[in-house]
Amino acid sequence: MSQIRVALIEDHDLTRVGIRTALQQRGEIEFVGEAANATEGLKLLETTKPDVAIVDIGLPDMDGIELTRTFREWQAASEDGGHTKILVLTLQDDEEAVLAAFAAGADSYCMKNISFDKLLEALQVTHEGNGWIDPAIARVVLQQTRASQTGLDQATVSKTVIINATEPEYSQLIEAYPLTERELEVLQLIVEGCSNAAIAEKLYITVGTVKTHVRNILNKLCADDRTQAAVRALRSGLVG
Repeated sequence: MSQIRVALIEDHDLTRVGIRTALQQRGEIEFVGEAANATEGLKLLETTKPDVAIVDIGLPDMDGIELTRTFREWQAASEDGGHTKILVLTLQDDEEAVLAAFAAGADSYCMKNISFDKLLEALQVTHEGNGWIDPAIARVVLQQTRASQTGLDQATVSKTVIINATEPEYSQLIEAYPLTERELEVLQLIVEGCSNAAIAEKLYITVGTVKTHVRNILNKLCADDRTQAAVRALRSGLVG
């Protein structure tokens, strides 16, 4: 298996050193560099074009969301912008920060209290082209989305009611192409950040079957990738 080339942009010295040291001890990781602010971080990403960049939101000169947006614009304008994936690492677990990060072009979102094993899993999943969302983030976004449905009796709210309270295009999509029970199970695990292999193991099905379910889910939700499907699932109340 080829190594995953990883760059780290984190302003807190102890956190940066800790993550860097842990990553350098893993044979499957090639650590290509680090930066303590967004200005140096952008230079690092543009010159090294890592497979995955771990980006902290709370940077001193420009927050990680704006860094992500700026880097994506550079990639789009560059003839050789590479295929770097962005994994946001942060203490912020509010819905606004999560959705803003994905809107800016982030691929995955992790809390800083994540275990190193889970961080490695997130790096692998992100490198494979799939989104990884910290389960704690998924719960927060879902709770806040449900809480925003004012005027509804929470004791009697059904999944259909929550779906109907979302953006019209999501509601129409879900009504026209309802997800099966198995697809909902797979979608829940996608939101929890599980890889195809992990989903297959949890549901006792083959990886090929998982891929088929994922493809169907993306088609039904008109999502370009797993991250977009996960965000739409959270905002529509499809999973919980």
